Amino acid sequence: MKRSFVICILFFGFSNSIQAQTPTPTQFEQIGYLLEDALLYSKQYLIPATDGAVYQASSAWMNSAKRKKNWQITVGLHGNTFIVPKSDRSFIINNSDFKFLKLEGTEASAEVPTALGNDDSFYLVGDLDGQQVRLKTPKGVNQETITYPYLDVSFALPSGSEIIGRFSTKTNLKRGYYKVYGFGLKHNLSQYFPKLESKKIHISAMSFYSNEDISFDFLDVNTSYGNLGINNLNGIVDTYHYQLSVSKEIKRFEILGSFIVNTSNFNYVVSGEKGEIENIIPAQYIINQLLNTIEKRKTNYIGEVAVNYSLKDFSILSAFAFGKFVNFNAGVSYKVN
Repeated sequence: MKRSFVICILFFGFSNSIQAQTPTPTQFEQIGYLLEDALLYSKQYLIPATDGAVYQASSAWMNSAKRKKNWQITVGLHGNTFIVPKSDRSFIINNSDFKFLKLEGTEASAEVPTALGNDDSFYLVGDLDGQQVRLKTPKGVNQETITYPYLDVSFALPSGSEIIGRFSTKTNLKRGYYKVYGFGLKHNLSQYFPKLESKKIHISAMSFYSNEDISFDFLDVNTSYGNLGINNLNGIVDTYHYQLSVSKEIKRFEILGSFIVNTSNFNYVVSGEKGEIENIIPAQYIINQLLNTIEKRKTNYIGEVAVNYSLKDFSILSAFAFGKFVNFNAGVSYKVN
């Protein structure tokens, strides 16, 4: 099905080309195979990074399970650190996986980095009707941890609810960027159980939405018809989170335990400056349509343990989230009123 779609779009592009040189049927088919190979590579390269982005956006939304004073505004500055797991730093490619490309040299397979991997690179080559296409595989961020700062703001309502928002500026990685924003609604449940409140035990539930945008340099592919214009690959993730938290106050400390369930919708797109080949075929459009076939919906179950220390109008939070991945978070909050 993917191949027939590529051929259909290629036919449309070539038939409307203003170029004097018309690709041969062989070249026509080979460019389709090249685009399919790029799709295959993109799936294994970027998916570990977008999976990790969900964990980065899930942590430390609730800095306290207590009901806050009516109309209280709190502003916090946080630093989030994601531990890059070794298992998601590389994947194996085999010449037999590809229709157009193959590893340069005599090797039939190689271990190449994902977007979260190291900075190793290899060359892939292909023959476009007698003309060589040669490209370097994309490198990873080459970082064992990914850290980014963000700002959050909360506003307490009279009902025991709380509106919370967070925003991070674009955090530059070695070969890309990461940014996130989100908003949510928290409601205190223990207010309905005075016996729990008297023992300084607090329960709150929260639902929130986050949008994660992660981008990496991708494949710089030059052909006799020009660059393909797929130098940049983005993963955009919409995530809906549901959290239940229980806490216990011990003097100035509040110890929180949370269970988080989230559902994410993943969308992958190539972006950036279009290549010269766009004069002949809509290469970016074709790849983006193919990338739609790998959009996925995933559910994660995450545990989180946090400690909040209060000191007058300030509080210090440290949180540890765990599940498929491990994530740390630390922040300082200030009560504005």
